[in-house]
Amino acid sequence: MTHPQTERLHALDAVRAMALLLGILLHASMSFLPGPQIWATQDVAAGEGFAFAFLVPHIFRLTLFFFIAGFFARMAIEKRGVIGFLGDRSKRIALPLVIFWGPLFAMITAVFIWGFLKANGGVVPEGTPPPPPLELATLPLTHLWFLYLLLIFYVAAAALYLVTRLGDRSEARQNPVDRLAALILRTPIGIPVLAAPIGLWFWLNPAWFAWFGIPTPDHGFVPDNGALIAYGVAFAAGWLVQGQSGLLDAWRRWWPVNTALALAATMICVRQLGLVPDFVPPAPGPDKAILAASYAIASWAWTLAITGLALQFWSGHSRIRRYLADSSYWLYIMHLPLVMALQVVVSDLAWPGEVKFALVLAITLVILLGSYQLLVRNSWLGAWINGRRYGRQPATDEPDLAPQATQS
Repeated sequence: MTHPQTERLHALDAVRAMALLLGILLHASMSFLPGPQIWATQDVAAGEGFAFAFLVPHIFRLTLFFFIAGFFARMAIEKRGVIGFLGDRSKRIALPLVIFWGPLFAMITAVFIWGFLKANGGVVPEGTPPPPPLELATLPLTHLWFLYLLLIFYVAAAALYLVTRLGDRSEARQNPVDRLAALILRTPIGIPVLAAPIGLWFWLNPAWFAWFGIPTPDHGFVPDNGALIAYGVAFAAGWLVQGQSGLLDAWRRWWPVNTALALAATMICVRQLGLVPDFVPPAPGPDKAILAASYAIASWAWTLAITGLALQFWSGHSRIRRYLADSSYWLYIMHLPLVMALQVVVSDLAWPGEVKFALVLAITLVILLGSYQLLVRNSWLGAWINGRRYGRQPATDEPDLAPQATQS
C-alpha cells in the first residue's frame, strides 16, 4: 500500500526546511556565545541572550531533521524501489558530500585562519600548536557530516527493507512493528519511550558534555555512539510512522500538550545548564539523571510538537514555504563559510550584538537565496540537488513524494 498524496506533505516539507534553516541561525549565533572561544571568532558583544538562542533549538533541531528524513526515506523507497532509492540518494546526498566538501573545507579553514590572525593582531603567537594532521579518523566533515550519517542510515534501512520482504511479497504495510509503533506513539506517553535510548546514553556516559547535548559527529568516519543512537532512533521513528496517518493526526491533536511538555523539560535543562557554554561533564548523581532525562524528553517533545503544529497550521500549500523548502538544502550546504566570514568582519565593531547578529543573518540569506534563484532553481544544479528543475513556471501544489533529505 502506498501513502496517498495529501496536503499533509506540505507541512512535513516545511518542517524539514525549518530544521535546516535553524542550523543557519545556530551557526550565526556561535561567535556571540559567552565564555571560552569555540568558533572562528568571538564577538565583542557576546552575551547570554545568544547562548539561549543557540541552546534551545540545539536541543531538538537535528532529532526533528532525522525524523523527517526517515519519514521521506520510506516514502521514497516504496515509490522507487531499493535500487532506484539508493541511486537517487547517491546522486543527491553522496555526490554533494564528495563534491562540496573540499571547497567548503578550504573556505572554512581560511576563515578560521583569518579570524585567528585578526584576534592576535595579524601575527601567530609563539607557542601556537600546529594544526592536527588530516587523517581518516579525524578528518573534519564540517557541517556536511549529516550527509554522511544519512548515507549510513539509508544503506541500513535499504538492507532491512529487503530482508523484511524476502519472506513476504505482499503489499501489506501494517506489519507487527508498525502496529507496535502506532500503539506506543499515539499519545504523549510515547515521548519517554523515544527519549529513553539517548537519555540512558547521556546518563551512563561520564564524558557527556551536557551543554552541547547530542555529540556532533563532524570528525572522522566512525560516528560517535551518542549521535548514532539519537539520530538512528529518530530516523527509525520517522520510517515507522510513514504511512500511518492515524499517528500524524494524533500528533496534530496533541501538539499543545507536547508543546507544554517541551517547554517544561527545556526550562529544567536551561536552569541546570546555565547560559554559558560549559566543557565540564556533569558529575554522576541525581542532578545528572534529571538533566539527562529532561534533555532527551525535550528533544522528542519538541519534535512531535513542531510536527503536530505544522500539520495543524501548515498543511495547505504556500508558495513562500514551498520556495524555502526547495531552497533550504542549498542554503544549508553553502552557508557556513559566508556566515563565519561575516562574523569575523563585524566581530570588533562597537555595535549592539543584536544588530550584528541580524546583519549576519540577513546578508547571508540575501546572498544565498539570490544564488539559489540565479544559479540553482532553474538549472542543472536544481535538477541534481532537488531532483527537479523548476523552469520559469511557479511550483505546483503537488507535494514532492521524495524531497531531498536535507541539515549541523
